Amino acid sequence: MSKIKVALVEDSVVALEILKRLIDSSEEAEVVGTATNGAQGLQVVANTNPDIVCTDLDMPVMNGLEFTKEVMAKYPRPILVISNAVHPTDIDNIYNLMEAGALDFFPKPNTGSSTDYEKLTKMLITKLKVLATKTV
Repeated sequence: MSKIKVALVEDSVVALEILKRLIDSSEEAEVVGTATNGAQGLQVVANTNPDIVCTDLDMPVMNGLEFTKEVMAKYPRPILVISNAVHPTDIDNIYNLMEAGALDFFPKPNTGSSTDYEKLTKMLITKLKVLATKTV
């Protein structure tokens, strides 16, 4: 089976690198493009045709909510929002993102122990595998 192609849109260089490493460490998924804001993200999606888009919510130029709306209008595909603003208590953010077309949410990883890293990788790859089976 071919790898799940993932586009990452994240304004934090550190978070972008961590997410890229988590995804690329898996045999089941690979990062095919990255961007630091939603406007760049639209170009990445158009150029790389990923299976799944992972985006942050709070970004300059075009935030994750606006980006999600644009992706769903122009290049519909599963979207996973990876952000500090999508915890279970962030009901308004989650509702607005779901209404815009996001399918799932994942808290932004912090740097931590290698056990945390392995656990995060497993959780993230599981989400990507599930999303890869969804049609939008």
